[in-house]
Amino acid sequence: MAEELIIKTGTKEEQYVELIPQIAGILEGETDLIANLANITAALKEQFGWLWIGFYLVKEDELVLGPFQGPIACTRIKKGRGVCGISWEQMKTIIVQDVEQFPGHIACSSLSKSEIVIPLIRNNLVVGVLDVDHSEYATFDKTDELFLTEIISLIVF
Repeated sequence: MAEELIIKTGTKEEQYVELIPQIAGILEGETDLIANLANITAALKEQFGWLWIGFYLVKEDELVLGPFQGPIACTRIKKGRGVCGISWEQMKTIIVQDVEQFPGHIACSSLSKSEIVIPLIRNNLVVGVLDVDHSEYATFDKTDELFLTEIISLIVF
């Protein structure tokens, strides 16, 4: 396991390309899901400085807050509610350029302006979501979707 994260500069893509092998190294040999999710959130927060990043895990009929970095968060989200609940329901990534324009957005923090949510799918079921918020509008794009999807593919459930 890597003991230190090396922060890189450059384009968003270059930062992801340098970060992914480091995250893989952090996860190598560790089988505890919560520990791995916690380290992924910490690595991404350090590299990109996003407002909030974390995981929600499916527990019965709700998403329940898992490891995260950032301000206090909503603890439980119903299927179909907010960006996270809709991502779960539709089994697809949702990128929101302006959260105030998203119908039903759940405002856990008034500082959040843009968001990306990526479902964690195992055996054709959503087992959780990765949620990332930024304090600026129009922050996330297909590059984030591509590389964050690659990062969550490293997680062993």
